[in-house]
Amino acid sequence: MPQIVAATGNAHKVEEIQAILAPLGIEVLSAKAVGGMPDVVEDGDTFAANAIKKAVEAARALGRPVLADDSGLEVFALGGEPGIYSARYAGEGGNDGRNVRKLLGRLDGQTDRAARFVCVIALASPAGLIGTAEGEVRGHIIHEPRGDGGFGYDPVFVPEGFTQTFAELPGEVKNRLSHRGNALQNAVASGLFTAV
Repeated sequence: MPQIVAATGNAHKVEEIQAILAPLGIEVLSAKAVGGMPDVVEDGDTFAANAIKKAVEAARALGRPVLADDSGLEVFALGGEPGIYSARYAGEGGNDGRNVRKLLGRLDGQTDRAARFVCVIALASPAGLIGTAEGEVRGHIIHEPRGDGGFGYDPVFVPEGFTQTFAELPGEVKNRLSHRGNALQNAVASGLFTAV
């Protein structure tokens, strides 16, 4: 079974990636399982730039294949905010609750609440970048958080065709619909993992 290290300290992301790739026979190791990740400054101006930088630098440092993702929420009425700043929207050291409160405050009085989650997956070996894949899921932002599952903006995001937030949907349903799930499926379909 091929092994890939997920270049993230976010345990929720690792769990999602493991759940999506395990049925495909790919073992995903956490950063903790390999002794940690190198510090990589995410200074790119796109999701792709950040994902590629994380994957390439971590694969080189660890000497093994690494999967990195950069993802976030884009709200159309806010010109794509929070975008690449999704995790630190409320400032450095921010957390999910503060980020959600800031988003809801920025949308106060706004009738257009359409949004999308975007994810770019980058896969790298110690020799360099293998490739990237992108996924998205569209939906809208509700007025108050609902649900106990998920993380980040999941309690306020309702995907198209559903009435429940990502935080209310069962994990397997969210993984099937999510931007990260779509990006990973696109990576598999394009043969990205055959190079591992």
